[in-house]
Amino acid sequence: MPLIRINAHDDVPRLHRGHATLDRELALRGGSGPAVVMIHGYSYRPGDLRHCPHRSLLSMTPDDGDAGWPRQLGFGGGHDNEGLAIAFGWDARGKPRVARLRALSAGRALAHLVTALKRLDPGRPVHVVAHSMGVEVALEALHHLAPGAIGRILSLTGAAYVSRSRAALDTPAGRTAEFVNVTSRENDLFDFLFERLIPAPRRGDRAIGHGLVAANAVTLQIDCSETLGHLDRLGAPVGTPDRLICHWSAYARPGLLQLYNALLRRPERWTLDLLRAGLPPEPASRWSRLLPAFPVALPLPGPQKAA
Repeated sequence: MPLIRINAHDDVPRLHRGHATLDRELALRGGSGPAVVMIHGYSYRPGDLRHCPHRSLLSMTPDDGDAGWPRQLGFGGGHDNEGLAIAFGWDARGKPRVARLRALSAGRALAHLVTALKRLDPGRPVHVVAHSMGVEVALEALHHLAPGAIGRILSLTGAAYVSRSRAALDTPAGRTAEFVNVTSRENDLFDFLFERLIPAPRRGDRAIGHGLVAANAVTLQIDCSETLGHLDRLGAPVGTPDRLICHWSAYARPGLLQLYNALLRRPERWTLDLLRAGLPPEPASRWSRLLPAFPVALPLPGPQKAA
């Protein structure tokens, strides 16, 4: 089975079940294709009866009967070239500030995992798909990795600040990675709450839901008709938004996980330049979906002190 379940125990990656060593488990996985690390966001806790990500979105067969991320990202078909799926769990419950600190420890555990993957199979590409606060895990890992360790990071409505993201992308590992910033005005309420509950690294900083400008990054606003039309012309049709507020649309919307599958498995075809070519010059402003008549994005977060 091409799925390995791994959890962060502080800054150490360990198998979710069983007593085998991590290196031994990784070494037993043959075949070709990329390693794709899938990271959940806030409110999950591995091993928890109700909140374990390995029983839901990171599972081949989720308890709710829906298709989980691994299968929609091309795993489980039994093909030699489908690669290796890694479900990466971390304790994301409790107060948001505490969970965010755990995300940083989990990021160091992720760096150990990626380092092990590259040591055992240097030629295998390693990519990351992360939702919400799970993006903080991926960003932290970049500070502890060698150049070329991670190929692409897909940030699904990431709960992270712009300055933090830029700093991570300016590390040796970050400069060789590509960052696809998937955003939606459906997530505005959650971005606003994130900015209120997690102190910004610097005054005036904003969540990456506002967009992220970097040479190796592109922002896809998936509730923008121009963006959806561009993706459709490229051969990746995505369903239109049907909610005003939704924190899960970045993976629940029809067609999106199939798009991510293509972005991860055919990066030479789906280049960042190709994605940029048909996008609007700037993302829509905050609250423009809820309050389309207002010309400015209000309310704005108040002054915050760094943690």
